[in-house]
Amino acid sequence: MKHLLKLLDLTKEEIIDLLNLADQLKYEQKHGIEHHYLKGKTLGMIFEKSSTRTRVSFETGMYQLGGHALFLSSRDLQIGRGEPVQDTARVLSRYLDGIMIRTFAQKEVDALAEYGSIPVINGLTDFAHPCQILADLMTIREYRGSLEGLRMCFIGDGNNMMNSLIVGCLKTGMEVSVACPEGYRPPQVILDFAAEYGDKFRMTDKPLEAAVDADVVITDVWTSMGQEEERAAREAAFAGYQVNAELMAKAKPDALVLHCLPAHRGEEITADVFEAHAAEIFDEAENRLHAQKAVLVRTMKG
Repeated sequence: MKHLLKLLDLTKEEIIDLLNLADQLKYEQKHGIEHHYLKGKTLGMIFEKSSTRTRVSFETGMYQLGGHALFLSSRDLQIGRGEPVQDTARVLSRYLDGIMIRTFAQKEVDALAEYGSIPVINGLTDFAHPCQILADLMTIREYRGSLEGLRMCFIGDGNNMMNSLIVGCLKTGMEVSVACPEGYRPPQVILDFAAEYGDKFRMTDKPLEAAVDADVVITDVWTSMGQEEERAAREAAFAGYQVNAELMAKAKPDALVLHCLPAHRGEEITADVFEAHAAEIFDEAENRLHAQKAVLVRTMKG
């Protein structure tokens, strides 16, 4: 695997391989077994969108793998503004062994991969959030033993989370049911992909319908970074798209609840549902570390 740009690029086998490796690395870390697979390697971390979890998990992951992570903020590196992205990619390729980028446009990530000669990992774009979905799949597997045949329900915006969950869950044998209002649906490329899976995918504007018999219910914030000016319109559009006791009553009694954090209690999820499922939500947060370490090893080990 050369890059991780989006889950659309990976086969089912590649996704499962990453999950298996993540499980192994988690075991080794928990049992104090040294695993310096990236000794002497340097990862450049480009943040045009800030994030606590992404920075800490990648930086810690590289340290645990025996390598070094270099933090580059938007102040340090103005991709596409001070210097064309294709030049930045080629310069950084001479210094680093890999790049993780968290930014707005997917095309920036794709351009880094196209023009650079080192692995590129998508830490988040407006289109995709592959590292988070690998952590989600890892968490679901830990709690349920297998992914095949489980039903995942996502309530909320047709954003990078919904896009990547649709792809990752369908590719690994799960059924997918999503609820989002008109005007906030996933892009056509995702819907075209989902159509290939027939009745394994359902999309509705009725959250209670989407949640019926769900094994796992997932949600995300209504307003993502960069959309602050749309907050009022989004709050109106997503009224009723809340993961609450009424919605959870439609899911299976032992259904999991996941949230990529940060969570806005009282908006996309109620405080009581969040706290009732805090165990799996914070396991999910931890699993970002292990899933990303698997991605780092598969792309950078050589």
